[in-house]
Amino acid sequence: MAVVTQEDYLRYLEVERQYSPHTLSNYRRDLVAFADWMHNEALTEIAKITTEDLRRFIAAEHRRGLSPRSLQRRLSALRGMLKFLSDRGAIAGNVARGLRAPKAGRKLPQTLDADEMTRLVEVATDGPLGLRDRAMLELLYSSGLRLSELCGLRWDQLDLADGLVRVLGKGRKTRIVPVGRPAREALEQWQQSNSPASDAPVFPGRGGAPIGPRAVQLRLRQLAQQQGLWKRVYPHLLRHSFASHLLESSGDLRGVQELLGHADIATTQIYTHLDFQHLAKVYDAAHPRARRKS
Repeated sequence: MAVVTQEDYLRYLEVERQYSPHTLSNYRRDLVAFADWMHNEALTEIAKITTEDLRRFIAAEHRRGLSPRSLQRRLSALRGMLKFLSDRGAIAGNVARGLRAPKAGRKLPQTLDADEMTRLVEVATDGPLGLRDRAMLELLYSSGLRLSELCGLRWDQLDLADGLVRVLGKGRKTRIVPVGRPAREALEQWQQSNSPASDAPVFPGRGGAPIGPRAVQLRLRQLAQQQGLWKRVYPHLLRHSFASHLLESSGDLRGVQELLGHADIATTQIYTHLDFQHLAKVYDAAHPRARRKS
């Protein structure tokens, strides 16, 4: 059989599938945990692992106190690696296929309301990074980009005249997303201030390389506090807010799915629960028969 390693799999996820550094770090941790368990169980060959072995591993991790969500990710990492090894002839088959971890309760994502979002994105533009920060915040909220998509974005992916941005998302899937007027104006001002090459990063970091995810996270936290928002504000919160506000206004679940780049509409449906919570509050406040007696 061919010699294929765990590192080959992680490199494939990074280069071919464009997984984010955060996801790669989690998957590496999951695979190391399985390798440690194999060592403790005196299992030396991945090719001889059985479905029952995987069940015992998941059960052991459950006894250690791992949450259902963490167990699901452990199994997802293993299922992906075993498929990768099987496809390349390193093992006979994928014994993780069909194996399921305990179901996890779905946690509703946090969002900022429209007023909070307006306060956040309307940062002052007169500082040394003001134009960049304004363009970055406006684009995140306007187009619902993932953090990795924002960091990797280059000017030739933006069509500011037509208000469109082309991004390479998860699984190397390309999608085209509208860019709203305030974001277009902020990006135009940022572009005019530094006259970049067409293939230059829209948001460069040190040495002209694309800005790193950690730098964006830290800057967003600083800007939120500067704008008087003392909630935990992070890049994906703007994506959640984008999706929730869009669905609340349009009711078009399929359209929101396309804009977010979700492969499965079930992933997008979590925002319908947020929308229902909003409607329930409106109902409780407005309907005469909904008011509770004091």
